[in-house]
Amino acid sequence: MTYSRRIASAALSLLFWFAVLAPVSSLAQQEETPTRDEAPARKVVSRVVPSYPEMARTMNLKGSVKLDAMVAPNGTVKTVQVRGGHPVLAQAADSAIRKWKWQPATHETLESVEFKFDPH
Repeated sequence: MTYSRRIASAALSLLFWFAVLAPVSSLAQQEETPTRDEAPARKVVSRVVPSYPEMARTMNLKGSVKLDAMVAPNGTVKTVQVRGGHPVLAQAADSAIRKWKWQPATHETLESVEFKFDPH
């Protein structure tokens, strides 16, 4: 097996690990945009921009990650569900959105957010 094939095999193994085995949890990116079409989304009071993962930079990954955040009445994030995007980028997006704060409401709401990642 040539050196370049070994590198490619190792990279694919690592990607498989992130895609299948790694739990989605934990440089500035483009502004996040709500993707909700129905009722107007709750206003975000405090945002955290996800850091661009070093592995993604090495792989020159770019793209977007779509998330749904269940927001409690007090404005904190209760749960996050990744709706799409590369697993390496999704981990950074999930970690950032868990730190967001929305304005208070009378009930919990489901907020959809999209993060755009670009290594440049």
